[in-house]
Amino acid sequence: MMSKIRVVVVDDSALVRSLLTEIINRQPDMVCVGVANDPLIAREIIRELNPDVITLDVEMPRMDGIDFLGRLMRLRPMPVVMISTLTDKGAEVTLRALELGAVDFVAKPRIGLASGLNDLATQIVEKIRVASVAKFKRAPAPAPGAAAPAAARPATLLGRVSTEKMICIGASTGGTEAVKEVLLKMPADAPAIVITQHMPPGFTTSFAARLNGLCQITVKEAVHGERILPGHAYIAPGGRQFSVSRSGANYVAVVEDTEPVNRHKPSVEVLFLSAAAVVGRNAYGIMLTGMGNDGAKAMREMRDKGSYNFVQDEASCVVFGMPREAIAHGAADEVLPLDKIAPALLAKIGASGDRLHNRI
Repeated sequence: MMSKIRVVVVDDSALVRSLLTEIINRQPDMVCVGVANDPLIAREIIRELNPDVITLDVEMPRMDGIDFLGRLMRLRPMPVVMISTLTDKGAEVTLRALELGAVDFVAKPRIGLASGLNDLATQIVEKIRVASVAKFKRAPAPAPGAAAPAAARPATLLGRVSTEKMICIGASTGGTEAVKEVLLKMPADAPAIVITQHMPPGFTTSFAARLNGLCQITVKEAVHGERILPGHAYIAPGGRQFSVSRSGANYVAVVEDTEPVNRHKPSVEVLFLSAAAVVGRNAYGIMLTGMGNDGAKAMREMRDKGSYNFVQDEASCVVFGMPREAIAHGAADEVLPLDKIAPALLAKIGASGDRLHNRI
């Protein structure tokens, strides 16, 4: 019999501690081995019990969750699932936690906590399971006064690429950092980029704003009916489906409150199927780290319609689920480490631009 996933719950709310303990202990494959109401107590419990996964509240007394997470990932890296409050500030702090190496997060409801957390029970235990097998990575803290990543300006593609081109990215667990890694390397005149990253409502706005402050391209949340332009990246809003359509010569964003697909809203499948139908051989697909199989079949459809697809390799993924499924469906043209995807993509786009240029 397989040993159970041993979880420590760190939260300053007695109610949340007891609810999470109950949710975890209801599962046949996991057990809550300890709880702590602040990080200093948590430190001793973690040292003593050596858990497989920690759930960690973002806002805590004596030392906030982010400070604690930073120290933990520096001194004793382990899988962490953040329990965040669904506010603008909570979203900002959560993104920082993912940068520091947290595997994933669950958004804590602001009202009706007991019923709300029970509604989230399935999501919480799924994320604990994923975290227990994930490759968590500690992000190095930037040196004081270090230049922002955007200071290293990507090479320009200006004048060499058709405005018909579009880059389509799908990601889930571990994807916020993986998407950032790709976008930081995009020059200001890159083709239009459309992105579905599995995220709940309230977090994608902060995610887009954070990336926009770092990248040469403009990064924003997608808005229904807007033109999709080169030099811009559009992120699917949490809790909405995002796809692309055509209006004359222009690509247009379609953002709708429709049903989940593959249990996801936004779903990579929805975006990639629209790219296959509308963009065809002018598309470049990228599948990044994530749990499950969302988007794999649609990525194969993109390839069948002439797109060129990059898939993140297992060694650099936090979770190899979605990339593995894309490869199994025959959707990949190249399987590469995360840090090699953007350079290979730009080389491929540049080569196609040269061919275009030579024809003119």
